[in-house]
Amino acid sequence: MSTRYYEKKAAILKALAQPTRLRILDMLKGGERCVCEMYPELGQEQPNISKHLNMMKQAGILDSRKEGLRVIYWIKNPEVLEILRHAEAILRKEAEENHR
Repeated sequence: MSTRYYEKKAAILKALAQPTRLRILDMLKGGERCVCEMYPELGQEQPNISKHLNMMKQAGILDSRKEGLRVIYWIKNPEVLEILRHAEAILRKEAEENHR
């Protein structure tokens, strides 16, 4: 595999490695949303949420379109949800082992 391949893979994983971005992905599991709907629910300023969204868009995880002044985001590659499911399975297994 080429160096570029590993750089792209690292960019995807880096885009997932932040709690706010994981919360955004949870919000987008239910379908597309406007940034104007997300930032109040996340309790952060709109420019900060836009930076997180842009990072995930640059990594190929999200896509967007403009509707007037609104920017609508959605999960471009639902395969990313599979990565999150694996992380959740690891957490569940860890919790079970800690309760033994």
